[in-house]
Amino acid sequence: MEWIKVCEADSLGNGDIIGFDYNNKKILIAKAQDKIYATDGICTHEYADLSNGFLNEEQKTVTCPLHLSVFKLDNGIPENPPAEIPLKTYTVKIQNKGIYVLI
Repeated sequence: MEWIKVCEADSLGNGDIIGFDYNNKKILIAKAQDKIYATDGICTHEYADLSNGFLNEEQKTVTCPLHLSVFKLDNGIPENPPAEIPLKTYTVKIQNKGIYVLI
């Protein structure tokens, strides 16, 4: 496992979601209510990029843009079908004004 720098901390505001690729894996970064989350970036139901989805900052969820499954950002658990498999979540830290994800 290693810490990967994703972006500068001040470039991600509340309600923002971004995706990035690392070793052919898509990772989603989201900021909701001043907390930063990292999960797998592809829906577990069908291949859809969650960075193109919808962030609900108040509920701390991301909605898949394809079939509208909703995933909790803190634990990756889907809240509704058609997705049934949770997203993998990752540890996040802010260091030297950068956002890092442990992959």
